[in-house]
Amino acid sequence: MSARLLVALSSVLEARFVTTLQSSRDTDVARRCADVADLLAAAAAGVGDCAAVSPDLPHLDRDVIDRLGRLGLGVLGVIAPDDEQGERRLRQLGVERVVTSESAAMDVDSVVAELTAARRGSGPNGSSGPNGSRGSSARLDPGAAGAAGADLDRRLEAALDGDLAALTRTHISDGAPSGGGPADDADPAERPPGRIVAVWGPIGSPGRTTTAVTLGAELAAAGVRTLLIDADTYGASVAQALGLLDDTPGLAAAARAAEQGSLDVAALQRRAPEVSDNLRVLTGLPRADRWPEVRDGAMSSILKTARQAADIVVVDCGFSVEADEELSYDTAAPRRNATTLTTLEHADDLLVVGAADPVGLQRLVRALGDLGHVPSPPPQVVVTKVRVSAAGPRPERAVKDVLGRFSGVEDLVLVPDDRSACDASMLFGRTLVEHAPASPVRAAIAEIARRLVPDRVPSGRTRRSRRR
Repeated sequence: MSARLLVALSSVLEARFVTTLQSSRDTDVARRCADVADLLAAAAAGVGDCAAVSPDLPHLDRDVIDRLGRLGLGVLGVIAPDDEQGERRLRQLGVERVVTSESAAMDVDSVVAELTAARRGSGPNGSSGPNGSRGSSARLDPGAAGAAGADLDRRLEAALDGDLAALTRTHISDGAPSGGGPADDADPAERPPGRIVAVWGPIGSPGRTTTAVTLGAELAAAGVRTLLIDADTYGASVAQALGLLDDTPGLAAAARAAEQGSLDVAALQRRAPEVSDNLRVLTGLPRADRWPEVRDGAMSSILKTARQAADIVVVDCGFSVEADEELSYDTAAPRRNATTLTTLEHADDLLVVGAADPVGLQRLVRALGDLGHVPSPPPQVVVTKVRVSAAGPRPERAVKDVLGRFSGVEDLVLVPDDRSACDASMLFGRTLVEHAPASPVRAAIAEIARRLVPDRVPSGRTRRSRRR
């Protein structure tokens, strides 16, 4: 059975490419699409098995590639010979297989057959990515991709970003560097990929942001290159906790760059100012109604780039893990919880944060049950605000008994309640590591950091002996 190909190319490439495929026995041109809207409509109607796109197709972005993948189509990039800039743009958009318009029909047939077979094996929502196999990144014609020039989209994003250096905390200029340190000068391709630590918890205020911010600061203080991302689409608050202006582009600007295929390590670092040594922060959405700006395809690209930009990426996630928003629409629609679900799926470590009070523990138990239906790593439970007034005379023992009985959790981290230190840190826009290094909250979260990187973070006993 011949594979059906949807062709959405510029007029210069289309004539040559379609003429070549006329001699093919294994690939049929099902439709020549005029634009992106026509391409998506044909894909949704089930007209094709694979799609061919060119880098200069108007309105082509990462979300279009991602939607084609969800509809079960493999995506093939078609460029002019020696068009290294076009190839670079397609690969940044997530198109892994690229041919030239002068490739032989036999070569095109083999790539289309591979993409079609991969899609049929994984299904519309398979895990093989928008273009079939994740490991496949071959190009039929020789030549390495060169550095792309600055196009209109990149210049637009730079204009939208503004001067990030002027938006960072005022106390950075007192001594902490605001630019890249020595670690930023190394080639990102030579570094091993960083780890993603997702900080998630049930609805309410269990202390997700405090945990994420303190953990990021603790890792940075130990010399670990850390990137803190605020991905809470319901109530982003990392910027306020660190004294940053909440109108910085942050996550929304990174998502726009990812959609246009211009997000790389340097672009991500420009949008994530360095607030202290080894700690960069990508601020969240300033308003909750802007959540459609960050889709799952863009979030996947941000996380992939973040692995190259830092040793550990700490992501403050929203509380909801519902995935049924698309049931309310007749066509594909953005998902509000896509940032959280995508982060949990890509995370290497997961911290589930709950509060040590009757309501918080009940929500924590139910949240741990909800994780059974979400692709995510094994959770490490963190219980915050542990105090006598809310949990009884022996709060640590009470919390362990409740979680052990109803969730089977035995290994957990208990964080004492230190409201005065947390309030003061928030008031001055600093982390607990900076403002209250002797706080028991900081000591408990330092234990989490030690578990993540035991060779970089000293134990609590060593830390106390040094203070003495």
